[in-house]
Amino acid sequence: MKVRFQADNDLHRAIVRGVLRRSPTADFQSQPLNAVDDLAVLHMAAEAGRMVVSHDVSRIPQAFAEFRRTSHSPGGLLTPQSWAIAEVIGNLVVIWEVTEASEWQDRICYLATLAEFRRAPWDD
Repeated sequence: MKVRFQADNDLHRAIVRGVLRRSPTADFQSQPLNAVDDLAVLHMAAEAGRMVVSHDVSRIPQAFAEFRRTSHSPGGLLTPQSWAIAEVIGNLVVIWEVTEASEWQDRICYLATLAEFRRAPWDD
């Protein structure tokens, strides 16, 4: 099964448009999630089978850890706002084109390196 993305409110909408322009069949939701906290976004994305994509590198990892204590996640990708939009788009397109959703299950990665943040407590 292909990766399905969910943009949180933090993600620059030009990234979503750019991914869909380069790969029109990519599945990338970006409906407004105003006044929805990070944990709720993770729950909604998981229920829909979508990986969260966010610029919020400070709060999402903590929310992800909390979410993972009780639930499984399709995963998360984080990218700093300072990173070039074209680079983010290119990486997301590659992820969509060459990986499967199962490869991202329960992982949260920093898109610039695709390194996992740290060994997660739920992996013990």
